[in-house]
Amino acid sequence: MSNLEFSIERPFGVYLFDYFNQFYTKAVGQSAKDFRFVEGVTPLSTLNEVIIGCITYFIVIFGGQYLLKNASPVKCKFLFQLHNAFLTVISFVLLVLLVEQLLPKLVKHGLYYTICSEEAYTQELELLYYLNYLVKYYELLDTVFLVIKKKKLEFLHYFHHSMTMALCYTQLVGKTTVSWVPIVLNLTVHVLMYYYYFRTSSGAKIWWKQYLTTMQIIQFIIDLIVIYSCTYSYYAYTYTSSMPNFGDCHGTETAAAFGCAILTSYLFLFINFYRITYNKKKALAAQQKKKEPMKSKKI
Repeated sequence: MSNLEFSIERPFGVYLFDYFNQFYTKAVGQSAKDFRFVEGVTPLSTLNEVIIGCITYFIVIFGGQYLLKNASPVKCKFLFQLHNAFLTVISFVLLVLLVEQLLPKLVKHGLYYTICSEEAYTQELELLYYLNYLVKYYELLDTVFLVIKKKKLEFLHYFHHSMTMALCYTQLVGKTTVSWVPIVLNLTVHVLMYYYYFRTSSGAKIWWKQYLTTMQIIQFIIDLIVIYSCTYSYYAYTYTSSMPNFGDCHGTETAAAFGCAILTSYLFLFINFYRITYNKKKALAAQQKKKEPMKSKKI
């Protein structure tokens, strides 16, 4: 404990990226500091690979649903617990590593620099963004578990899983500095969400599921405020001389357009899911309460 030195550069008392680098070097065979995302060279770095990944995902889940329509649900409690425990841990690890990289930039240079400056898009962050992108492929197993457990496949679920994978890819290719905002918020929600699924799959009764959906909606609202602001400022700065703006923002126009479109669709889909799921439950509960006094009168 005496070696702990808390500072802006070391918000957790030690520089965690050094420990991560040691693990990464042993696992990959080269230093984490040597990583570069190169389209067509880095694994899963091309649009064709993303498209093939999405198509394969849909074939597996809908083909599996068709093949298993007359089968009994598969009991896979331990594997499901392991899956959710792994995603809880990996989401938390990526989150703290990102916070360690971002906090010094925010404190020293401010928000605009951290979300828009080309210099703020560092090699360390790019590696963490890439690892987060790879995790999105693993998260597709969420749907596979639903299929083998004979659960209903909601459009929101498989659209969100496939398009988030594509979204992470477009932001890596576009090198958007603002990427960390949706990624950090998403990882925060995922730490809690996968912990929730891990605990409930163990038989625990968790009361805050509704708040998870609320957090997801708030997440997308914050995402859109920040990303629309950055996109507007970029276009105002680049294409006009009269509209107010706070400067240029690093990243491609394609990545910005795709990010705005996908995150906007997520917000509306999650609001609709919340309305259907929780408001319907409240309505049913209210109807049940009305029926109870009538039953007691008859008795």
